Amino acid sequence: MSATIRLTMAQALVRYLCNQFTVVDGAKVPLFPGVFAIFGHGNVTCLSEALEAVKDTLPTWRGQNEQSMALAAIGFAKAKRRRQIMVAATSIGPGALNMVTAAGVAHSNRLPVLLLSGDTFINRRPDPVMQQVEHFGDPTINVNDAFKAVTRYWDRIVHPEQIISSLPQAVGVLLDPADCGPAFIALPQDVQEMAWDYPEVFFEPVVHRTPRARPDRDRLGEAVNMLRQAKRPLIISGGGVRYSGAEKALADFAQKRGIPLAETIAGKGAVTHDHPAHVGPIGIVGSTSANALAGEADVILAIGTRLMDFTTGSWTAFSPAAKFISINAARWDATKHRALAVVGDALETVEELEAALDDWKAPEAWTAKGVSEFAAWNDMLDGFQKPTNDPIPTYAQVVGVVNAKAGARDLLITAAGGLPGEVMKNWRVKDPNTFDCEFGFSCMGYEIAAGWGAAMADPTRTPIVMIGDGTYMMMNSDIYSTVLSGHKIILIVCDNGGYAVINRLQNAKGTPGFNNLIKDCRVKEPFSVDFAKHAEAMGALTRLVESLADLGQAVEWAKSNDRTTVITLVSDAFTWTPGDAWWDVGVPATSERKEVREAHDAQIAGRQRQRVGV
Repeated sequence: MSATIRLTMAQALVRYLCNQFTVVDGAKVPLFPGVFAIFGHGNVTCLSEALEAVKDTLPTWRGQNEQSMALAAIGFAKAKRRRQIMVAATSIGPGALNMVTAAGVAHSNRLPVLLLSGDTFINRRPDPVMQQVEHFGDPTINVNDAFKAVTRYWDRIVHPEQIISSLPQAVGVLLDPADCGPAFIALPQDVQEMAWDYPEVFFEPVVHRTPRARPDRDRLGEAVNMLRQAKRPLIISGGGVRYSGAEKALADFAQKRGIPLAETIAGKGAVTHDHPAHVGPIGIVGSTSANALAGEADVILAIGTRLMDFTTGSWTAFSPAAKFISINAARWDATKHRALAVVGDALETVEELEAALDDWKAPEAWTAKGVSEFAAWNDMLDGFQKPTNDPIPTYAQVVGVVNAKAGARDLLITAAGGLPGEVMKNWRVKDPNTFDCEFGFSCMGYEIAAGWGAAMADPTRTPIVMIGDGTYMMMNSDIYSTVLSGHKIILIVCDNGGYAVINRLQNAKGTPGFNNLIKDCRVKEPFSVDFAKHAEAMGALTRLVESLADLGQAVEWAKSNDRTTVITLVSDAFTWTPGDAWWDVGVPATSERKEVREAHDAQIAGRQRQRVGV
């Protein structure tokens, strides 16, 4: 018989995690470098005991909110480009449910995070326990079943031996380029305490290397033929390019072949803003340059993107005759929208595509058009960002000042509200992989937590987090986390008096301001929060600025500080950078308001331009 070691299930789980490794930039590093945890009913007596014993090997960081600590784990994974994975652990009941939103973020964005939740008793002897939600017709269901909708892997351990098969499967999903996403394991509290004779071989160190799937030769050949016939090819660079490490290969390929390169939201930052082939962001929060080229392109080479509506302009951004080649590690994403599906790793596929194209290049006139369109777009950006005498600055002006003061390696983070569109257009990336806009789920509250995780992932650079006042009010407690743990971020809070960008959409579709800006809500009187004083109370250094000149000086001051710094300013709620594509949203088919009826008619007209049969 093989040698065994007697451990509780919780102890065995933690020991297994401690013995998983990966290779990053040639160095062997822990696959799981840390745990975010809030201990409570269901995990404080067993899982915490196991984690305390290895606190110097597998550090545990205490969050302030279960959702935000899981978001911090996701921000860490993005900063590491999916090469290392954090764990988020919570108690049963409300603690677990708080992580469901974060699981949705990871699932939508194809990002790895291991979620461990306490669970009720398998023996049911003390049922119902505190925080247990009972289903009268099915006693096997509790709140942890909610994670099934938003995880790639889900399991409940009902016997201590089961982790021997479950944990390797969870790790396999977390590392799979095609199926990557959150893995969830429910840990019933009576099973956590059970001891079992585990085989010692289960705890042998394992060094994981992410697999790279090569494309099918026949599909690659078809893609080569399509490109050779293209007169107006366009590359759409998605997040998969960055996670594959294909940034340089794609940048060189686009430049050598003369193909204009546009970016998705997740893909922004694979190339620098001034790369010769770069033509800007595409889609609803895109540039006039990329969108103009998309409307004329005859072959679109989509790499590592799931082609969501914000990229495709709800499928109105392209000519009906345009053909798609989709390179993606995930078959699900590659086969969307009548594309020629080339299933494979982005780096491997781009390199093989480059080798197969011999001396082919896109027509010079098309390449030149990309350069011309992007030059015009840059001139427009200069105009949008130019300071004026208006007392309240626009988002474009604010982003321009912060961008100018940011170091080449400083990481910009945002997620929801008006800032994603403004930074997509106005933030000029100076160094690859320095931009994180979470817009797959557009989760308000991601930003500060992700800044904490990103600062933890790479202490040699400073995350610059930009948010609106609405997001600050929704989730700000990880300012305190960054102060406690010593992971510095710079937070820019743009106070425009409420949910300004959704107010913009509401107004654009015919409904007057209602329940979005504070002044349009059912309140006794409008009131402005002093965000600087609030953040100061959590230990941050703070400054309230009143002009663009003051903002620039404040950013320089923030960069010189040794801890988290929060800068706040009032910003314009009604001025936005143009360049948007069309977006399909529901608009009432009938209304007493003429403006709503007209907006509905315009929406119906817009739908006539959508590609069909996709």
